[in-house]
Amino acid sequence: MGYLPGDESRPDKGGRKPPSMNRIALWVIVGGVGLYYLGSGIVGLLSK
Repeated sequence: MGYLPGDESRPDKGGRKPPSMNRIALWVIVGGVGLYYLGSGIVGLLSK
């Protein structure tokens, strides 16, 4: 019994699959939020 679906638990014979569009969109959103927090923190430090 595994945690992954059947097609993901077996090794891929054709090599690595490219990331899906959902995963790319998630990374872009998370990166944007991270950049916002980093930028607002730097601006907050510099404005004091």
